[in-house]
Amino acid sequence: MRTRRFDIAPDASILPITIAALILLAAIGGDTVRLAGRYEREAVLDGELWRLVTGHLVHLGWSHTVLNLAGLALVWALFASALRGMHGLWVLIASIAAIDAGFLINEPQLDWYVGFSGVLHGLFAAGVIASIRAREPEAWLLGALFVVKLGWEQLIGPVPLTAKMAGGAVIENAHLYGALGGACAGLLALRLRSARL
Repeated sequence: MRTRRFDIAPDASILPITIAALILLAAIGGDTVRLAGRYEREAVLDGELWRLVTGHLVHLGWSHTVLNLAGLALVWALFASALRGMHGLWVLIASIAAIDAGFLINEPQLDWYVGFSGVLHGLFAAGVIASIRAREPEAWLLGALFVVKLGWEQLIGPVPLTAKMAGGAVIENAHLYGALGGACAGLLALRLRSARL
């Protein structure tokens, strides 16, 4: 009996599995972990810098957690090849940094925040850019729908039912900041690849 060989590179799934495991561990920790890990502006300014990372791993509750894990699975199903290895890690870091900087600089009224959706928007943006570069036929459509979604959130507010599904308010600017960070990382990666050719 022959074993079947898969074409997916081993490192293609390390990042999303690691992220999902961290999110699930935080969810299992309940309110204690959520309160200790959420982004809190005053706590960050007082030196609790871990909250700049952990705030993206903790969630409002199980429905919010499952919603973000489903989003992670969707992003990886669409863009696994574009986000594998170090490229995916850099996009993740850039997205988190952009969200945190956006909150600290532009959102002084935002007392606290939890969730991974902003980072998902960054991963999606970088995936679209890489897919357009690879001339994948659906990339332009995905990119257009993504821009429409971001525009809707900025002009009208959350996409209908998302707050209800998440179990709390949606911070639309987290999506915008994450998308900008991911897009910058994606464009920089393309520029570096072109320079090497």
